[in-house]
Amino acid sequence: MNLADLNKVALAMVTPGKGILAADESSGTIKKRFDAIKVESTEENRRDYREMLFRSSEAMSKYVSGVILYDETIWQNAKDGTPLVKLIEQSGAIPGIKVDEGTQALPQCPGELVTVGLDKLAERLKKYYERGARFAKWRAVITIGEGIPSHTCIYANAHALARYAAACQEASIVPIIEPEVLLDGGHTIERCEEVTEETLRACYAALAAHRVAPEHQILKASMVVSGKNNARQAGVDEVAERTVRVLKRTVPAAAPGVVFLSGGQSDEAATAHLNAMASMKGLPWPLTFSYSRALQNPALKTWKGQAGNLAAAQKAFHHRAHMNGLAAQGKWRAELEKQAA
Repeated sequence: MNLADLNKVALAMVTPGKGILAADESSGTIKKRFDAIKVESTEENRRDYREMLFRSSEAMSKYVSGVILYDETIWQNAKDGTPLVKLIEQSGAIPGIKVDEGTQALPQCPGELVTVGLDKLAERLKKYYERGARFAKWRAVITIGEGIPSHTCIYANAHALARYAAACQEASIVPIIEPEVLLDGGHTIERCEEVTEETLRACYAALAAHRVAPEHQILKASMVVSGKNNARQAGVDEVAERTVRVLKRTVPAAAPGVVFLSGGQSDEAATAHLNAMASMKGLPWPLTFSYSRALQNPALKTWKGQAGNLAAAQKAFHHRAHMNGLAAQGKWRAELEKQAA
């Protein structure tokens, strides 16, 4: 394992003004997104859609540092036979891979989930590395509700994340740790802050116990926001302040950077929140985005599965990537959205 190479990849993933495109939707998730635009979710359509994104050369080269792929996508070739992984590399971005195998009910913990996929992970990582993946992602899901999350749930997921991360570093792959605290529910932002802090503390304790070097891993964090159904929706500045406070209390200063998931926020809210955090002075690490929906939504709606809409869809993708690239440097302003429209 070459630590210098791992560190180089980790730092490149948080290049100023660039972020990570999460194109790792599972077959079920992308089917839902395709259903919404009335496009059949066939392997070919999924390939065409993602190829459209990866061939958005200006957006990719200027604003995208890496792309998280789904298992199907990493083995696919573009229409002209070029491996999709090569298209990503040619744009200057780093190919990555989602390696978890989804969630299962956690025994003895009603309403809670644990992420699975550790079996045979070492063998899979070896194949992914050979195919060109230089970083990986594993997502844990923490739900806030009546009496949950339990200590058991937080501990089980932190432990799995740490074992995954150790396996990645062993395979010369940079692990992205994603313990997502869901925004579903009626909880307050105060409760979200409490749970997010508890979750991150447990994760970093487990990572240390499994000898995972903080210099060669990236945190993909959920923002501290009000529950979706809570009557009081906290404003942009409050979200930024609470999120950064939790990160400063839990994330080692040695970490190369923190990327955020959008987690069901609207496109513009995800951009505004990132901008407010990146504008803060004295942060020990760079902050940037690793968005799926909040980066792809406008492109997907414009594309609609029609080859004739490619250029317009790429333009929509370029705009969102540009806005988030600015936000990652604290340079975004709401009027920039209007100008583009």
